[in-house]
Amino acid sequence: MVTSVINWFEDKRKFGGFIGALLEEATRSSLSNEREKRVSVNASKGLWARCDNCGNMLYVKFLKQNRSVCEERGYHLPMNSMERIELSIDPNTWIPMDEDTTARDVLSFSDEDSHENRLLLSQEKTGLVDAVQTGIGYLNGKLIAPGVMDFHFMGGSMGSVVGEKITRLIEYATQKVLPLVLICASGGARMQEGTFSLMQMAKISSVLQLHQVRKKLLYISVPTYPTTGGVTASFGMLGDIIIAESKAYIAFAGKRVIEQTLRQKIPDDFQAAESSFTNGLLDSIVPRNLLKGVLSEIFEPYFSVPYNK
Repeated sequence: MVTSVINWFEDKRKFGGFIGALLEEATRSSLSNEREKRVSVNASKGLWARCDNCGNMLYVKFLKQNRSVCEERGYHLPMNSMERIELSIDPNTWIPMDEDTTARDVLSFSDEDSHENRLLLSQEKTGLVDAVQTGIGYLNGKLIAPGVMDFHFMGGSMGSVVGEKITRLIEYATQKVLPLVLICASGGARMQEGTFSLMQMAKISSVLQLHQVRKKLLYISVPTYPTTGGVTASFGMLGDIIIAESKAYIAFAGKRVIEQTLRQKIPDDFQAAESSFTNGLLDSIVPRNLLKGVLSEIFEPYFSVPYNK
């Protein structure tokens, strides 16, 4: 009798422990699923971003504080034009120019969608009228003329509006004897505008010639990821000083086009900023969070020259 009672308590303890383990596992699984759901929801609300290079999930708040640079390997993630403007000049000194300049669909171009609809969607998405912001602002108390392209607007493509705004900025800088800084982020000329987009290459290059050669004024070009096509073939590589971001993709034609044309394999890093620097196409590669300080150091002796005063 005593033995059977002892066995009954022993069986109950073991059975209870088994049930408890099952409940504990179920609770742990439920919490894990809930945590995954919470992360998924947060990501959908824009609280998390994935690094294109290492694949790590990055908390957006910390990422913005770090200038959109991944802490794992220093990879520079894309930034919009307003973030770049805030990074490059003194706070609350930005005065935009030509904000009401908008594109016209002269060719009535249409492929999968009409050019007009693409423009409207990009304007709603970015809050910009086109793929560049131009204006004036102060850098350590010195007035400069920055122009910043935005890859989020139709891949930063250079159409007639982008070309016109940059041209007007250069002409203003020339007239007011201001140094010019153009931050490039573009896939090249805008194919939906045909020859009108290609004309911008020559137009911008011609006013740069007046600014740099005739008036002896400074122009600094800052290629970022990516700077390709007609932008690279014109003002992107015409700077008196060319400063690129780390790992920036700088090219005219894409890797696949070059390989198909030459019928030979090219290295993976062939068009990275580091390769361009090694081959003498760039003057420097500067991390994003140091760009403002480097520009300030360049402008320090420039503004001290009696001619520019």
